[in-house]
Amino acid sequence: MTNKKTEGATSAKVAPSTHGTSQVDNNTKSKKTSTGRGRTRNYATVVYPESAPADWLTVLDSLHVPAFVSPLHDADVNADNTPKKAHYHVLLMFAGVKTKEQAQAVIDAIGGVGCESVSTVRGYARYLVHADNPEKAQYSKSDVRAFGGADYDAVTHLPTDDVKITKEMMQFIRANQISSFAQFADICAIEHEDWFRALVTKSTYFIKEYIKSLVWEGKQ
Repeated sequence: MTNKKTEGATSAKVAPSTHGTSQVDNNTKSKKTSTGRGRTRNYATVVYPESAPADWLTVLDSLHVPAFVSPLHDADVNADNTPKKAHYHVLLMFAGVKTKEQAQAVIDAIGGVGCESVSTVRGYARYLVHADNPEKAQYSKSDVRAFGGADYDAVTHLPTDDVKITKEMMQFIRANQISSFAQFADICAIEHEDWFRALVTKSTYFIKEYIKSLVWEGKQ
């Protein structure tokens, strides 16, 4: 009987100790989770041509930060249909996490307005041309400028883009009565970088057959 009481007392003493250890572990995990709070790798800003330094693109290039700069957004409108002031969107993609203050230093160097943390790089990169916003003014992917080794197509590409681009090429070929694959390839290389990339990597055989078929139809 004495032994049982002793065991019970011992267990009672051990239990709080175990709970305390668990609480310490939980606190440690919480501290680890909170490390880096308020920091991210990706930030965005807006640059207005009239207020930014004349050489702001050169400055951005010299900083060697992976970044994308949108085409000039000069066809955007407000909710009341009045035109927005022409501007560029800039997406900065640092190699490591940065505080907002660190990102702001880069943004100040290029004359950017605002400093917004970006949680989804692909989504924001596609927004540079309003790729997923057909209700907004559309801009060309070939006019996006990349810095610091960033690859716009690698970041933004979706399988549905292949279908869309192939459809655009087909429409262009038919509308302009293209009868030579070489001629079309030259046009893509000079005027449509996204078409040329798709043509070289994915669509060569299909486009060749499409042109061949159109030529055959013309002879009937």
